[in-house]
Amino acid sequence: MATSSRKKDPSTKPALPFSCSYCDFAVDYHYKGRKPPFAKNILMLEDCYVMKDPFSTSGGFISVGGMCSLCARNVCMANTCSLFYTQRFCLNCVADRLEEFPQEIQQEVSQRLKERG
Repeated sequence: MATSSRKKDPSTKPALPFSCSYCDFAVDYHYKGRKPPFAKNILMLEDCYVMKDPFSTSGGFISVGGMCSLCARNVCMANTCSLFYTQRFCLNCVADRLEEFPQEIQQEVSQRLKERG
């Protein structure tokens, strides 16, 4: 019996569900990591949940979320849910450690928390 020497294409994996721990955002993603196989020559700064752009014919993608580097909760990219400052942080963890961030970040996060309510 002959075995296939073709590797399975990682870009054809079925979509998996992503949901933000802080808002109602939920969507299916196709890849989690830094280098989506369907987005050539792209290296993300963090492990992201990535979906294929349904409107692109050239391998476009949309980064839909990431994981908080402190509490490991899934968070979307919305300003009211997370912040990227060298790493991804949920706003709750940032608020708990606000004094550890630069003044500009403190001001921005304070504004975001007011918007979130």
